[in-house]
Amino acid sequence: MYNPKSLKAEEFICHQEVLDTLAYADANKNNVKLIDEVLNKARERKGLSHREAMILLDCDLPEKNKEIFELAEQIKKDYYGNRIVMFAPLYLSNYCVNGCVYCPYHAKNKHIPRRKLTQEEVAKEVIALQDMGHKRLAIESGEDPVNNPIEYILDCIKTIYSIKHKNGAIRRVNVNIAATTVENYRKLKEAGIGTYILFQETYHKESYEKLHPTGPKHNYAYHTEAMDRAMEGGIDDVGLGVLFGLELYRYEFAGLLMHAEHLEAVHGVGPHTISVPRIRRADDIDPDVFDNGIDDDTFAKIVACIRIAVPYTGMIMSTRESKACRERVIHYGISQISGGSKTSVGGYDTPEPDDESSAQFEVSDTRTLDDVVKWLMEIGYIPSFCTACYREGRTGDRFMALCKNMQIHNCCLPNALMTLKEYLIDYASPETRKVGEALIKKELDNIPKEKVRTMCADYIEKIEEGERDFRF
Repeated sequence: MYNPKSLKAEEFICHQEVLDTLAYADANKNNVKLIDEVLNKARERKGLSHREAMILLDCDLPEKNKEIFELAEQIKKDYYGNRIVMFAPLYLSNYCVNGCVYCPYHAKNKHIPRRKLTQEEVAKEVIALQDMGHKRLAIESGEDPVNNPIEYILDCIKTIYSIKHKNGAIRRVNVNIAATTVENYRKLKEAGIGTYILFQETYHKESYEKLHPTGPKHNYAYHTEAMDRAMEGGIDDVGLGVLFGLELYRYEFAGLLMHAEHLEAVHGVGPHTISVPRIRRADDIDPDVFDNGIDDDTFAKIVACIRIAVPYTGMIMSTRESKACRERVIHYGISQISGGSKTSVGGYDTPEPDDESSAQFEVSDTRTLDDVVKWLMEIGYIPSFCTACYREGRTGDRFMALCKNMQIHNCCLPNALMTLKEYLIDYASPETRKVGEALIKKELDNIPKEKVRTMCADYIEKIEEGERDFRF
């Protein structure tokens, strides 16, 4: 039986409920009266159920789809304005004991170079990332209890936070590692992590078990219930995601929203972020083998419908996607993107030769961080390097309360402008700085509260004089 309050994976991601949802949406995808009712509910900014959202995803009426995309874009602006948070992945190790058939790290792949960063190498990677201008990292690692135990991950986090190079500092470390125990999640919380991110890959249990034939990741329930253990361990910001292309996208969309509803029902806090990666080519991996890939139009619709259904969540898009795709879908819901990314172990300090790649997947957007920052500003967005909420204790229900009431703007806009100012002075090219200075001058006027606007302007002057790390 479907039960969003259950702690059992097969009850809060109930296979029959997903099938019933797909059938319901298919039967009503051209039901104009019902579609209008769902859209009107969505306009109240309270989100939608998985069944309601599926009706919008399946809708193939051009005039209604136009409304869906317009509403998604407006909801994105209402909650997150025109800010885009910047981050980079940092791959620590590609040693892995799992047999995931879509990932080049799988244990049977004998020709990919296996690497694990030493703490000295972690420090070099962090300096290279700081010299690019990054303040926020997402650390990644294969699952290997011998090579990558929790103690190794904790040591890496400690090293990352310890490096202060020139004006650089990594102020937030998000963690994307395999499902683990409550005790280990407590250790991650104590280490000062930001968000714990774990992609489900697929919510379809039978497909999941076939895609993960060997290793600890084969256990569907243990993996799917990881977020509940993370929250029990004190991590109140968690990030969901599926790897689109492994299973039929409609099933994944329903499962993803059911998981978000489960977190709300049990913990009172939904996902801090939702990621939308699509499978990409990599060593030993041909994406054409997986016949459930989605085209760019479907991808855009998925992003828009997630934004409407879960209006408060941050949405993440990586450099898996091309510049053209990112420019299209960023309007419909994306609030965080990576820039200047390397998906190999140790790829920032010393780039690998092409014939010795340890990359997890091919990067489609290969532009530098400076190129991405300049591009964002030119299309009307504010690149933000802000990490203030996490460092001010605005996490979990505290963050959600502000976000759901659309009050987070009062902090986010000034923080975005101040961290952008830091970037422009310390790292930007002359052309990027010119564009950015004009943007900051313009956007200062959009800070609604006069007191905050004045303080922000004063802080920006102090940043110009050499001070750093102001935040609201």
